[in-house]
Amino acid sequence: MSTTYGGLGQSAVSTQRVSSFFMTYWGAFQERRKRQRLIANLCDLSDRELMDIGTTRGEIDYVASNRGIDPRGIRSAE
Repeated sequence: MSTTYGGLGQSAVSTQRVSSFFMTYWGAFQERRKRQRLIANLCDLSDRELMDIGTTRGEIDYVASNRGIDPRGIRSAE
C-alpha cells in the first residue's frame, strides 16, 4: 500500500512542476505581449511627441525592455 501512496505523491509533485512551468511560461508570454504593445504605441508617436517624453526612436526598444529603469535617472510613478 505504501508503494501506491508513494506513486501518487510523486504524481502530485510532477503535476505541480508542470503547472509551475506553464505559469512561468504564461507570465513571460504576457510580459512579451505588453512589451510588443508598448513598442507599437511608441512607434506610432511622432518624433516631436517622442521628444516631449524624453526619448528617441533609437531608444524605443530599450525603454520597452526596461520599463522599470528610467535612462534619465528620474523615477516615474506607476
